[in-house]
Amino acid sequence: MIRLSRALLLSLSIGSATAGLFALPCTPCAFAQDTAQEDARLASKFQEWLDDQCKRHPMFATYLGNHDYDHDLDDLSPRARALDLENDKMVLAELQQQIDLKRLSRNSQIDLEIWQHFLEYRVWQATQSNDFANDPRVYLTYASDSVFTLLTQSTLPKHLNIQNAAKRIEKIPSIVQAAKESIGKPPRILTEIAIKRTDGAIAFYESEIFKLAEESPQLSPLQTPSRSAAASLKDYKKFLQEQVLPRSEGDWRIGKDKFAKKLELELDAGLTAAEVIQAANAEADRVEQEMYYVAKQLWYSLFDKTSLPPDDQQGRRDTIRRVLGELGKQHGKPDGLVKDAQDTVASIKEMIRREKILTLPDPDQCDIIEMPEFQRGFSAAYLNPAPALDPNAKSLYAIAPPPSDWPAERQEAFFQEYNKYMLQILTIHEAYPGHYVQLDYSNRVRSPIRKILSSGVFAEGWAVYTEQMMLDQGYGRGDLALRLHQLKFYLRAVLNAILDHSMHCTEMTDEQAMELLVGRGYQTEAEAFGKVQRAKQSSCQLSTYFVGRTAFYRLRQSVQRARADKFNLQEFHEQVLNCGTIPVKYLPELVR
Repeated sequence: MIRLSRALLLSLSIGSATAGLFALPCTPCAFAQDTAQEDARLASKFQEWLDDQCKRHPMFATYLGNHDYDHDLDDLSPRARALDLENDKMVLAELQQQIDLKRLSRNSQIDLEIWQHFLEYRVWQATQSNDFANDPRVYLTYASDSVFTLLTQSTLPKHLNIQNAAKRIEKIPSIVQAAKESIGKPPRILTEIAIKRTDGAIAFYESEIFKLAEESPQLSPLQTPSRSAAASLKDYKKFLQEQVLPRSEGDWRIGKDKFAKKLELELDAGLTAAEVIQAANAEADRVEQEMYYVAKQLWYSLFDKTSLPPDDQQGRRDTIRRVLGELGKQHGKPDGLVKDAQDTVASIKEMIRREKILTLPDPDQCDIIEMPEFQRGFSAAYLNPAPALDPNAKSLYAIAPPPSDWPAERQEAFFQEYNKYMLQILTIHEAYPGHYVQLDYSNRVRSPIRKILSSGVFAEGWAVYTEQMMLDQGYGRGDLALRLHQLKFYLRAVLNAILDHSMHCTEMTDEQAMELLVGRGYQTEAEAFGKVQRAKQSSCQLSTYFVGRTAFYRLRQSVQRARADKFNLQEFHEQVLNCGTIPVKYLPELVR
């Protein structure tokens, strides 16, 4: 998320975010003036709302890049959250009463719809989901991530970041108190994960924070508040273990009806849950068939004295699995995972420039780091982008090595999954030209609404789209092993949607889920187990990868067919990215 000063935001035109992408029809001067005034009214209204949100939610402000409240932390008490809900409802009503949709420019109409949808989804979440009662992990984001972000991404001078961090850390006991007042009967798995993450947060305040801040524990102003924070978090862990865990009887499945509504709100793509699962099942069959064709071509270079298995479903899957297993032996070691990822960057960026895929950010502000312990347990990697209101800050591409206490066999399985081929696909997805590049473009968009209220479907869809696109344009120079892993990574995105739907809308067991991911997705058991746990910890987000990628792929085919020999890939990509991270349903209109 992002930060904007009031003066800067008011100097921007919300309706200019996609200038040059399409022409608006000519209108009489008076009507144009009317439209400009209504656009300005929307901009002013959004700025008022943004200022209020930053004051109410200091962590949100920090993530946006607004450093006015870096010293403070959110009030998470039940009373404060009830006031937030009423405020969201009030703003929605005011938008309907005070903004005339018909008088807005088309770009501003889109922005208004994005803002309204964001508020509607947040109201739904507060009334139908209520993570503050049902998910003990939420409080750890405020207790640890909010401080980590200050020390790693803020562009303020170091001494100010440390001062702000010290004051923010002092607020952590209030976060723990709010948790005690709010947590009800969450699903057991969420409580168990929260307990593990609390251990990581305690370790962060006992030692890791001083290394991160490059401060001496004995002399740092962080010492006293960090000691207090660690004590509060130990109390939180005890509370979770002794009081919450015994009553953790909630069902992690949200059910078919709630899933359908939440998916509609999450995607904002004009698709139903039934349409998504139908498309995902068909696509999984197609991708698996393509994987077989590639695996067959690799077979004899790996097993020259072994006959190809029979050409039936079992034999085809055996062929793919054995080829992937052999290729997976080419991997790094635990202490070299971050360096291995860094080593993939130069060749990927060189190819992007050579083949004119798009213009890369300059200067490059992406750092590849080892994921902090307290953030692990959800995914193997993430991209934390520079805040939109502080775009000169660093973006962090974080990779999580396997925990040191894992047995050697389990660590080996992890590295077989994230071998030298898969690590390249992961870097394409997370950084170049995936999340890092796309979100850097998004930070340049002139519409503050589009910069701040971004679409996860767009972001994840773009990242998955780039994996195949890069290989199609020549990355890897036709390396079949790399192509097979790209297809496997894409199949994972497709199966994410199937797993998401099946876990929450049916009675799919853990064993059935593992069979889907291991048997049909060719994932190692360790990777599949982690994904099953992730599906229990969240709902609907796992569907964004497939839905978003499908939208980008279809848009590319449509535009390329229409432009014929005038199609320019770099121009297409930059037109798409210059729209901002918007709901994908608007792309066909904006990128003609």
